[in-house]
Amino acid sequence: MADIRKEIERRRTFAIISHPDAGKTTLTEKLLLYGGAIQLAGSVKGKATARHAVSDWMELEKQRGISISSSVMQFEYNGYCINILDTPGHQDFSEDTYRTLMAADSAVMVIDAAKGIEPQTRKLFKICAMRNIPIFTFINKLDREARSPYDLMEELEQEFGIGTYPMNWPIGCGIDFKGVYDREKREILAFSEFHRGQDKIKAIECSLDDTETLDSLIGEKLRRTLCDDVELLDGAGYEFDIDQVRDGKLSPVFFGSALNNFGIEPFLESFLDMTMPPLPRKAGDEIVDPFTDKFSAFVFKIQANMNKAHRDRIAFMRICSGKFERDKEYFHVQGGKAIRLAQPQQLMAQERAIINEAYAGDIIGVFDPGIFSIGDTICDKSMKVEFEGIPTFAPEIFAGVERIDTMKRKQFEKGIMQIAQEGAIQIFHEPYTGVEEIIVGVVGILQLEVLEYRLKNEYGVDVRRRSMPYEVVRWIDNEGINPNDLNLTSDTKWVQDFRGNNLLLFTSEWCVNWALTKNPGPVSYTHLTLPTN
Repeated sequence: MADIRKEIERRRTFAIISHPDAGKTTLTEKLLLYGGAIQLAGSVKGKATARHAVSDWMELEKQRGISISSSVMQFEYNGYCINILDTPGHQDFSEDTYRTLMAADSAVMVIDAAKGIEPQTRKLFKICAMRNIPIFTFINKLDREARSPYDLMEELEQEFGIGTYPMNWPIGCGIDFKGVYDREKREILAFSEFHRGQDKIKAIECSLDDTETLDSLIGEKLRRTLCDDVELLDGAGYEFDIDQVRDGKLSPVFFGSALNNFGIEPFLESFLDMTMPPLPRKAGDEIVDPFTDKFSAFVFKIQANMNKAHRDRIAFMRICSGKFERDKEYFHVQGGKAIRLAQPQQLMAQERAIINEAYAGDIIGVFDPGIFSIGDTICDKSMKVEFEGIPTFAPEIFAGVERIDTMKRKQFEKGIMQIAQEGAIQIFHEPYTGVEEIIVGVVGILQLEVLEYRLKNEYGVDVRRRSMPYEVVRWIDNEGINPNDLNLTSDTKWVQDFRGNNLLLFTSEWCVNWALTKNPGPVSYTHLTLPTN
């Protein structure tokens, strides 16, 4: 038990969130670099370095220069075992990001210093705030022209209603960016060289009192500005309170440039000091203690075809308590039976290594023969707990998708079902018809493009897509009601999901209200949904 406690205490699991192009994946790469997980950092664009980011493993991600799917990376640093979850920034993949945040204990919010808070950042912050998880802010791209750090912190405080505490302070910006001042150590970290940000960078430490050395490093003007800023921050800023940080009420702020490795190492060290080991999780009326010796976990992501050679399906699990052991029998709550988890893997984006054990806080991948769904609980046979399910986003865009080659029915069905089980899309069909045409519901149009690309490249199926005018979906809760008997507008469509549940697709909210008012009796149309606007 002592060993289990020790192993769990050194776990840190966090997600990196931001608006697209704020530098989230680049920051992930640099954390891996400093953690010794990689020797040379790649970039999202993959041009200057001729090497793509480790976390962007999907071919389409490399082509587009954006993250499409969340990825998991684990590495060791200074005695800590760190699990990083890199999430897609694009709003069309909000659902994947939300599920990933359910598996994290804290979040690092990356903000572009020139742009400040952007729409997707707001949305993701709200999700973090709902769970009261600690939020750490990394203000990126100080090597470019940027807004005033005071303005950026004020915006954070006003928009999100939380306090901010700068852990370091930038010295200049753009071509005048000379490094950062560490408020805790009361030292300047001035950087003298960089190599396109691909390897670690040397830091020159210099005290604020050493005027002569400081003038030679950053110049007299920037030194005077820095001294004034530090005096103002010490006198008028928020007091640092670690309890407020851990409650999600105070966000430590770090400044730097992920691309050029400015401020990465101080951020990583401070972050690890301030974050907590895995926290207790709610399972119905029960609170699951992570330090118990009994294993429990939930599935938060399913990904097919990570290894093209094997066409496999991997279920990503967040371990909530105890110790996982390979070849031991566990209980699948939703399936109602004992299972032996095959080929448990530690993950580094697409790269994997078979493991024999893992602990609370870890993210592991297990082979999925098609029995797992997102939100499923797996636990010790003596526990029988069930973690709260993960809600889904209501689709807002609908399209009919059919295969061009009629001979590829089997590949088409397999591909569309597997991608749907990942949670990337939702699929429906008209009752009493086959699967010649599938109705696909998504949150954003980019998801449809990814679907087409994956069907062609992973399953060898070319498809034809046609837009549909529907905007709103509602599940019919009442059993025994025939939708054909309902008084509906002519443009409302009755469809079913692949579990046989009845749904109605509406072209507008007005049509929803019509259906509710024109049909007598206790008919209700509901759907568990999350805000996507």
